[in-house]
Amino acid sequence: MSRRPPPVLSAARAPSITTRRGDGGTTRLPAFGELPKHHPRIEALGALDELVCALGLARAASSLPARLRREIAALQRDLFRLGNALAGTRLPAPAARRLLARWSRRCAVLERSAAWPAGFVLPGATEAGARLDVARAAARRLERRVCALAADGLGERAALAALNRLSDYLWLLARAAEPEPDLLDDRARRRAPPGATR
Repeated sequence: MSRRPPPVLSAARAPSITTRRGDGGTTRLPAFGELPKHHPRIEALGALDELVCALGLARAASSLPARLRREIAALQRDLFRLGNALAGTRLPAPAARRLLARWSRRCAVLERSAAWPAGFVLPGATEAGARLDVARAAARRLERRVCALAADGLGERAALAALNRLSDYLWLLARAAEPEPDLLDDRARRRAPPGATR
């Protein structure tokens, strides 16, 4: 008895990542219509995408403790929500304040839980810490892009304080991932943390 060949999915039903809508150098956002890909809002969304990916690379580091892996995943989800706001509507002030409050609380907890470096940190003491430092630099780029949006009158001013706190948060996560950081001055000694806030 011959076997029946497997069903063939029609091209219309098969999903594809390729839409060809952006082939002309533009992209469409829900609340803003067609925009050139060099538009400041697209630049901000691109910077956010880079940050989320950098955090994914940090989260995948084999040396990263499970508690930090969970914390980074939660942060990535926060950033996806921020991306939805950037792509669709202005980030409501209450939502921005909630992000600021959440990230500020985590900064305070991390500052209390680790010894404080005695000098300028040289990234690279551990793989996980180095990846988080790359994410911190990406967060600063995102902050600059959103600052440019606000300066051009395109909204997002409510997010600025939260994004400024975000880079502090990522610096502290990087230090939590490397208990013995390398210092620019390798003669420096570590000292106790100064308290809950800087």
